[in-house]
Amino acid sequence: MSTPTIAADVADRRTPALGGFNLTVLKLEVRRLTRNPRTVIIALVVPAVFFLLFGLNRSYDNLAVGHGNYSAFVMISLALYGAVLATTFGGAMVSMERSQGWSRQLRLTPLTPAAYIAIKVATALVLGATSVAAVYIVGAVTHKASMSAGLWIGTGLSVWIGSLLFAAFGLFIGYLLPAENVMQLIGLILGLLSFVGGLFIPVSQFAVAVQDVAKWTPLYGLNQLVHTPLLGNGVDWTWVVNVLCWLIIFSGGAMWRFRKDTARV
Repeated sequence: MSTPTIAADVADRRTPALGGFNLTVLKLEVRRLTRNPRTVIIALVVPAVFFLLFGLNRSYDNLAVGHGNYSAFVMISLALYGAVLATTFGGAMVSMERSQGWSRQLRLTPLTPAAYIAIKVATALVLGATSVAAVYIVGAVTHKASMSAGLWIGTGLSVWIGSLLFAAFGLFIGYLLPAENVMQLIGLILGLLSFVGGLFIPVSQFAVAVQDVAKWTPLYGLNQLVHTPLLGNGVDWTWVVNVLCWLIIFSGGAMWRFRKDTARV
């Protein structure tokens, strides 16, 4: 006897403001994510240790690069690598929710796919910010990275905002792959993309054929853009197009997989 009433209540339910996106949910997501020890190690420890290993060479101190020195260049590269790791793993945590059936439960709530994706992306960006801060703090404390105060702020913000691309990538992969495989594959994929994208070795040192392929990869354009303030060499429009195209692909793929997942309720 109560079925028609329930159906009417569901039919009359209105979509909340911003599709259900709110700061309370975001705060809970960040708290849950930072309680995972592996996530904290990836976000804070790994990129900072990498800078200590590869960015403190004494020969870098007086090696000028654009408006700073080579240690600053390495610091930006490793901050980007850390932010990419952090945001990708943060987004891919959705694979755990899928394995627990949580994403299908969301079908019963008024939360829209776009709002859910936005909450996950924002959570991953918080983690990415901590990763960038960790590397930059180490760079400042060791007195190795040299550039103006404006460039410290500008490059740090560029790296952080740019990591949005890989927050979307993490979500897409998290919905695409099963939980038992996603974390292992992400490490392999990011390592390959970072190498081809020029984070570890400048793309100009690759063979011509590899350089042609590298320019189409997700990290190439982003890597070039975050170093531009330091190098002062101007922005190539193809870098911007590269980042925007991959952002559309990853974001669209994540929303598509989310709808497909929740439709199975």
